[in-house]
Amino acid sequence: MSLTNRQRGNLGEEFAAEYLMNKGYKILERNYRYEHGEIDLIAQDGDELVFVEVKSRRSKLFGTPEDGMTDKKEEHIREAAEGYLYEKNIENRVCRFDVVAVEFHDDVANIRHTQDAF
Repeated sequence: MSLTNRQRGNLGEEFAAEYLMNKGYKILERNYRYEHGEIDLIAQDGDELVFVEVKSRRSKLFGTPEDGMTDKKEEHIREAAEGYLYEKNIENRVCRFDVVAVEFHDDVANIRHTQDAF
């Protein structure tokens, strides 16, 4: 059964959330939207607030999942993170931006996690 890009993206986000929870992260939000930006996962890692972008690919034809991170994408994520902090009235909190790459090969998902990616 072939998945659409959206289905693959949703599945990648599920795998990423499970992966992070297994590492002890607490998932606070999924698919948070603010103006033109969206954050796939917002998590807590110890005392740090982590904004996570999940990139999923089924082949390397167009590069690795991480290659999908553009300056414009990072800018939109940063703006959404600022919106989240504003809406939740969060100040003086250590925050970082992580990327979780999910590559699908047949029925196997390979996950790479880059902390403090940008």
